[in-house]
Amino acid sequence: MDVKSAFLYGTIEEQVYVCQPPGFEDPEHPDKNGFQRRTIDQTLFIKKQQKDILLVQIYVDDIIFGATNKALCRSFEKLMKDKFQMSSMGELTFLLGLQVKQKKDRIFINQDKYVAEILRKFGLPERKSASTPIDVEKPLLKDSDGEDVDVHTY
Repeated sequence: MDVKSAFLYGTIEEQVYVCQPPGFEDPEHPDKNGFQRRTIDQTLFIKKQQKDILLVQIYVDDIIFGATNKALCRSFEKLMKDKFQMSSMGELTFLLGLQVKQKKDRIFINQDKYVAEILRKFGLPERKSASTPIDVEKPLLKDSDGEDVDVHTY
């Protein structure tokens, strides 16, 4: 979905007072709309309903969402269109350099288009390609003696 009234670059001179947006979970009133904001990714919201789950990801003025139940997706889309001026872009096929292909039982994500654009930008499509210097027959194994890395370092 694309938000029509997103103000991305405006400068505001006046004081602005903002109230809690509908759908945001207030710890004192957690049953308001049932969405919980994730702590690691502050733009990811999750709503659990019995055995189903709805994931909502916000990026600037775009919203992508998916659920284990299509009815949850339809009701979320209707809720957003009723509350805000938005347009539906249909099933997700491309976002932030990622191509998305959805099948009945799985989702495929690749960056072929993005990689091709980078190669074109640097004039590499005309260059001679080289094979990958790795034995493709040998399986990659976990290093059982290795230590885990500190994820906060990276």
